[in-house]
Amino acid sequence: MQNARDLFSYRQYWAKRFGIAPELPMSRAEMDALGWDSCDIILVTGDAYVDHPSFGMAVIGRVLEAQGFRVGIIAQPDWTSVADFQRLGQPNLFFGVTAGNMDSMVNRYTSDRKIRSNDAYTPDGEGGKRPDHSVVVYAQRCREAYKAVPIVIGGIEASLRRIAHYDYWSDKVRRSVLLDAKADMLVYGNGERQVVEIAHRLARREPISEITDVRGTALIRKHLPEQFSELDSTALDTPGVITPAVDPYQAEPACEQAPEQGEEKVIQLHRRRTDPATTVVRLPSYEAVKADEVLYAHASRVFHLETNPGNARALVQRHGAREIWINPPPIPLSTAELDRVFELPYTRVPHSTYGAARIPAYEMIRFSVNIMRGCFGGCTFCSITEHEGRIIQSRSEASILNEIETIRDSVPGFTGIISDLGGPTANMYRLACKDEKTESLCRRLSCVHPRICKNLNTDHSALIHLYQKARELPGIKKVLVASGLRYDLAVESPEYVKELVSHHVGGYLKIAPEHTEEGPLSKMMKPGMGSYDRFKTMFDKYSKEAGKEQYLIPYFIAAHPGTTDEDMLNLALWLKRNGFRADQVQAFLPSPMAIATAMYHSGRNPLKRVGSNSEVVSSPKGLKHRRLHKAFLRYHDPNNSPLLREALKRMGRADLIGNGKRHLIPTWQPEGTGGKAEGRRVTPKANSGKSFRTTHTAADRGRRKDKRAGNKSSSKRVSGKRRGGRNAP
Repeated sequence: MQNARDLFSYRQYWAKRFGIAPELPMSRAEMDALGWDSCDIILVTGDAYVDHPSFGMAVIGRVLEAQGFRVGIIAQPDWTSVADFQRLGQPNLFFGVTAGNMDSMVNRYTSDRKIRSNDAYTPDGEGGKRPDHSVVVYAQRCREAYKAVPIVIGGIEASLRRIAHYDYWSDKVRRSVLLDAKADMLVYGNGERQVVEIAHRLARREPISEITDVRGTALIRKHLPEQFSELDSTALDTPGVITPAVDPYQAEPACEQAPEQGEEKVIQLHRRRTDPATTVVRLPSYEAVKADEVLYAHASRVFHLETNPGNARALVQRHGAREIWINPPPIPLSTAELDRVFELPYTRVPHSTYGAARIPAYEMIRFSVNIMRGCFGGCTFCSITEHEGRIIQSRSEASILNEIETIRDSVPGFTGIISDLGGPTANMYRLACKDEKTESLCRRLSCVHPRICKNLNTDHSALIHLYQKARELPGIKKVLVASGLRYDLAVESPEYVKELVSHHVGGYLKIAPEHTEEGPLSKMMKPGMGSYDRFKTMFDKYSKEAGKEQYLIPYFIAAHPGTTDEDMLNLALWLKRNGFRADQVQAFLPSPMAIATAMYHSGRNPLKRVGSNSEVVSSPKGLKHRRLHKAFLRYHDPNNSPLLREALKRMGRADLIGNGKRHLIPTWQPEGTGGKAEGRRVTPKANSGKSFRTTHTAADRGRRKDKRAGNKSSSKRVSGKRRGGRNAP
């Protein structure tokens, strides 16, 4: 892995003399109180401004402030005119624009393309406070407000739309967001390193058009640099032995073993050795991937294989007469750099202008601590890896413990309970490849699928020690772990499972098998149910040893690419057999640039060599079909019975309709459900697909009564809504 300049080694900008702002200003009055005549950088965001390290704009703002720059925030502006974009005046260096912590389309619409009624990142959860495709709209308004000011877009929405991408909401392939936003530069991934370098170079009066070599950025070019050699992506070999290959879509060869390792096979992409610093890979053009779904899947595959900072090459994709140039990913932050980022002077509360308004996303995380970044799980439907990368960036134990003490001593309303000590994945803290050379060469999309790589260090001892130290801090009553848990990794360390279950579970632990059947699991790159069973055995054992009644809450996803009606039926039968009843279910939402989204759009599998005769992947697409898959997850809801009766008869499984224990749904429709009266035979038809947040069984009600009486019950309840990454719907 290459070295990068230390994030905090730059000479501070002259405006450092103004000192640290109690909170970054959102109005001219606040600027005046700080003695500022202007802002050097203005950040525009679709979220409410919360000065907390879990909110991207707060992090970028405080990092830039630490470099000596004066940073202002325009949060959730009125996008119908330029007035709100002029409230802080003209920035001296640039506008930084983001949609917020979520893609604006994922934030605003459900998986059925219905408008959500609320927004967790807005005061009092009010919906409708940001436009569709917020990055595009905000950037255009910034350009209208001050035509000559450079515009840098970033955040997850820009990051996931940096090349031609399928947009689920319009059901078409859209251009790179750089072109639609008319921005000067795009920052992708965690942006501290890129934004700091851009700011200092602009401060030295370097034109933004000449800042073309910053890793983790994308820009528009008319011509390619002369020093670069170009490789056509269709001439690249797919994962396998580096041998001459005439046909890029030939049968998959065996993988090459890692040099000097001999333990695990390392995926490499090209048959010739090339210098990543002077090589650019040409993806099929926007026009080509828009017209040809196979080329779209191919481009997605090549794109994802060029994401390791150790060996990634620049990418280029033509859009009409212009080229979208994507520099290699940024070098991950060191532990020391990450510590300093999290130790900046955040107030850890929403901006004072919001008064007593409640911001739901802040309420969820205000007593939580992020211990790491990144995820090497590679789940195809998830946005975490595309945005934060596969290399884990971990904070030091001392920094994490200091943050817990800061929360204890300064955050209003703290009761002694840390709500989460985690990150994108709870138990990847300090896990990495055993060998840096192997890591720098590898192009695997996941370190844990189809099995855990033998080169991966799975030692959880550092995390166990952190948990122990955290719960021993004075004034800390309990430290919970609420982030998603990779249970196939956890079972490699029984000591970790014991520590977790004995001290860090609040009655229920949420994990995400996502499915029970091999077909959809293979397209998700998720482990089989054997890992779940092993983890459940450990969970039950250690819960019993600790004298605690605790339950696993497995999450499942409906309508994922590669899922058949039979797969969903088998999942429903597994749920019934194991006594689970889903409170809420989640259907697959094709987020931009995800591998599963490429499957959904193209009908091909980019996890393997892509060609006209390659594996076909079917996806439930129609509204009725997607509702059916969700209905299987909530088989117990009488409102879903008509839809399921119709499907079971069509599938030749009418034997599952009846009133016995072995049946999935009853013969008779209860009064007031499914549109029919009680006691009448029903003619199956599709219903509205409405799902409820809570549906309690008689056993659930009995358990509550038993608990009030001081007894315990073993009935189980499950929520089917995924807990995902920042972009999870």
